[in-house]
Amino acid sequence: MQRYAPVPTGKVGIVEQSERPIVATKKQERTAFLLLTAVIFPLMAVMIVAGYGFLVWMWQLVFAGPPTGP
Repeated sequence: MQRYAPVPTGKVGIVEQSERPIVATKKQERTAFLLLTAVIFPLMAVMIVAGYGFLVWMWQLVFAGPPTGP
């Protein structure tokens, strides 16, 4: 007995899906690239460094105490 995959109807629940794949235009790709390189990556870098600084600050505040000189 062979089992066959169900025939796709193009409907998933209530939402109807397109049979054609969505292809991005060059303008959309350029916009996405600029958004990533000029906004998202710099923000993520700043947030990672700020988060690390906050983590060190809280560690010193709660456990280690302030740094002391010689």
